[in-house]
Amino acid sequence: MSMYKERWNQLKIFNILLIVLGLSFFLIGVIGVVVPVLPTTPFLILSSVLFAKSSPRFDSWLRGTKVFKDYAVDFIRERAMTRNRKIKLMMLSDFMLAFPLFILDNIYIKLFIILVILFKYYYFIFKIKTIKG
Repeated sequence: MSMYKERWNQLKIFNILLIVLGLSFFLIGVIGVVVPVLPTTPFLILSSVLFAKSSPRFDSWLRGTKVFKDYAVDFIRERAMTRNRKIKLMMLSDFMLAFPLFILDNIYIKLFIILVILFKYYYFIFKIKTIKG
């Protein structure tokens, strides 16, 4: 009987850890709404996954928040983004990738960054639908 109790305690600790991580990523996502350098949608999606695995109550709470509805629901439901959101994310990531591209001297790292940029454009243009909004 104690083996089951020990397993139950391990599951509770694991769920608490997932909830704490979910709340942390949610807060980072909320900060991303205000700070233009920090993306919002990926952190909210990660938070949603963690809550779905740990607590239906937290998952329901997250899905009811205005931030989640405004920044993650369209992408989760339809794998789609508005043109403005795509442009904003592309510009932000271009800015962040341009910094090491111009600062570093290693040609292999520069080539890798260029490949990342090209893949990013391919993915955003051809794999993520554009919706009106």
